[in-house]
Amino acid sequence: MLVEQKQPSMGRRGLVVGNYCHDVLIRNEVVVGETLGGAASFISNVLDGVSIRCDLVCKVGFDFAYSVSHPPIVVPTSPTTLFHAFFDSGSEGEGVADRVLKRVRFCGAIEPSDLPESRFDFGMAVGVAGEILPETLERMLDICEVVFVDIQALIRVFDSSDGTVRLVGLKESGFFHLLPRIGFLKASAEEAPYVDVEEARKWCCVLITNGEKGCTLFWKDGEMQILPFPAVQIDPTGAGDSFLGGFVAGLVHGLAVLDAALLGNLFGSLTVGQIGLPKFELRLLQRVKDEVQRRKMQCLSCCEDSNGDLKFAKPAGHQQFHSSLAAAKLMSTVPIHECLRNSSPRVVEQGIPQCSGQQKLLINPVYEEPIQSVEVRSDEI
Repeated sequence: MLVEQKQPSMGRRGLVVGNYCHDVLIRNEVVVGETLGGAASFISNVLDGVSIRCDLVCKVGFDFAYSVSHPPIVVPTSPTTLFHAFFDSGSEGEGVADRVLKRVRFCGAIEPSDLPESRFDFGMAVGVAGEILPETLERMLDICEVVFVDIQALIRVFDSSDGTVRLVGLKESGFFHLLPRIGFLKASAEEAPYVDVEEARKWCCVLITNGEKGCTLFWKDGEMQILPFPAVQIDPTGAGDSFLGGFVAGLVHGLAVLDAALLGNLFGSLTVGQIGLPKFELRLLQRVKDEVQRRKMQCLSCCEDSNGDLKFAKPAGHQQFHSSLAAAKLMSTVPIHECLRNSSPRVVEQGIPQCSGQQKLLINPVYEEPIQSVEVRSDEI
């Protein structure tokens, strides 16, 4: 039976679980940037931007290099989780054609005892480095009304010799028995074959992101493709995380499921246009919140049925809402020359524009290990 999915309430807060990371971005064997990473950082960036209250449970090591609005748990005996993300430019140097990941360091797992004792309106299990344990997810399911899960938190495994990221099937992951209790499961198109979407949709709503093609929602009785927003891709890292943050934000603000997926696509498209953690303009965020509020008032009766369960039918005016969000994005796009002016010296030298306030050069670089090429491809951090 499909789990009952309730509309998250604006009056209560969410719980986001997953570690912060140090990300080193390497293009054609040259380091082009160092950023704050981890799905929790991208998701909280979106939720904070649209005024959604949330608590974060994440761990970092003694060497954590960034200032964040949600303080982590510091493990004094471990270094911060570190990923090397390898990119290869296209054949003519246009855009990013491929990416492979290595987990170079691991801070440690998030235990059930690390979670708060209080209850939450919604939870998000968004680990990237194997930090979420089956018993931790089970505890989240106990204390949260509805839980959103990114499949990368469940199916990533790491080569014991060099940390190369690989994927295993959900049924072999140790988490499959919890599927009937999950509300929403998000995966990329590359991760989807490891999920068995036809099986998963019997129990929860499955969201499959597919880059420039947008996303597709699958539920027990149907499916729907959601339109994308045009974007110039500079760095795909965190796009799926921002999508999930935007999707959850839409539901919390009272949007219908398919409208919330549009908001997810918008934030995913905004993220790929910057390196690392994106910086959203205040005027853009305000315009988006205004459009969301306007849309909510148009669809007061289309989000839930009489029992308060979410509806998956396509609401009237869905296409117009897409157009309104697209117009908001176009009016608030930061010019490239402004991105360059605000970039760190290393990024400017490489000719890669970005607008992130969380990109920095470290006195003691986190990429001190020898950088080696890898062959196994994986999905987003």
